[in-house]
Amino acid sequence: MRVSKRLAELGNGVFARTDRAKLAYQQRGGDQPLIDLSLGSSDLPPPPDVLRSMAAAIEEPSSSAYCLEAGTAPFRHAVADWCQQRFAVSVDPDRHVQLLVGSQEGTAHLPLAVLDPGDRALHLDPCYPSHRGGLQLAGASRISLPLRSARNWEPDFEELSHGTWDQLKLFVLGYPHNPTARVGSQELLDAAMARGIRHQLVIAHDNPYVDLALEGEAPVLLRSPGWRDWGIEFFSFSKGWCLGGFRLAFAVGAEPLIQALRQVKAVVDFNQSLALQQGAIHALRHCSAWPSTLHPIYRERRDRVLSVLRARGWSIPTPDMALYLWLPLPERFQREGLDDEALADRLLRSSGVALTPGSGFGPAGRDWLRMALVRPADELEQAAHRLLEALR
Repeated sequence: MRVSKRLAELGNGVFARTDRAKLAYQQRGGDQPLIDLSLGSSDLPPPPDVLRSMAAAIEEPSSSAYCLEAGTAPFRHAVADWCQQRFAVSVDPDRHVQLLVGSQEGTAHLPLAVLDPGDRALHLDPCYPSHRGGLQLAGASRISLPLRSARNWEPDFEELSHGTWDQLKLFVLGYPHNPTARVGSQELLDAAMARGIRHQLVIAHDNPYVDLALEGEAPVLLRSPGWRDWGIEFFSFSKGWCLGGFRLAFAVGAEPLIQALRQVKAVVDFNQSLALQQGAIHALRHCSAWPSTLHPIYRERRDRVLSVLRARGWSIPTPDMALYLWLPLPERFQREGLDDEALADRLLRSSGVALTPGSGFGPAGRDWLRMALVRPADELEQAAHRLLEALR
């Protein structure tokens, strides 16, 4: 059967490829139990009160009905209050806030709302796959801005000419950065937003890790002058509140961008159940400090795994955000020409530990592997020892 040409450009995605490899390992009956560190899906529980709030609302008849935009008003007001409390930024709940079914949905749908086929758009390399995928689905002419370890995985905006910036219609980025685990800086976002104003360019900032900076303060586009005209920022409950499977997120941005995104959503999906929204409202109003309680856990996991790996000579940078380690391929494998996809597959087959190949996030991620710190510290140490034995 014929399928669209856009599917060929999209490919099947790094997480789908890794999922097939994990299934094959389990079906073969690998020598050791699988330790899956390939997805940033937290093993930590959500706030109990949030789950109780959802459970209390689930039996309400309205929770099983479709939810149109008017029904999201209580949620949007809670977001506006959270923005004031968290960032000291005033937000209009009707004009500036949009509920999302996960922030991935927002970054994938926004290009459909603001781009015509052939419009030029910019993304980072490496980047989270939905940043690139949303541009591909919209038929954009994509430009990638490479990140390098020598610059601490931050972009150099001067690499693009003034004329290129003038041609761009959309720039998608995200800090704290996935997959490199760099927090980034407010100066970086201020500079990006200044480019947006100067070149009349939409700046879309994906910020699901805003509360998970282990060192320093995470940057926020809402603190950058000009976001009310050319900016939009995406936030998620998946990481800080450990609610990944509930697919709860929201966008805060310039009124025309929120309206455009809302129009796309109106013909694509309905909103999340009111019961789930009730849990999200409770998280924002009563559990806003919950993400900070996760910091000591992720810091211990990070430090213990780094200690094991570095003791055997693996030189790995210390991440300043929670959830990930960004691992360079050992030099001998690079000299042998073994790429990150092949090494990740070899390590899975020989150790039972699943990692994500860096090239799945873009060509600049080649020769890197991403490890998600989503198991208890003892199990992560066991995984680290298994990896070292497999490498040896």
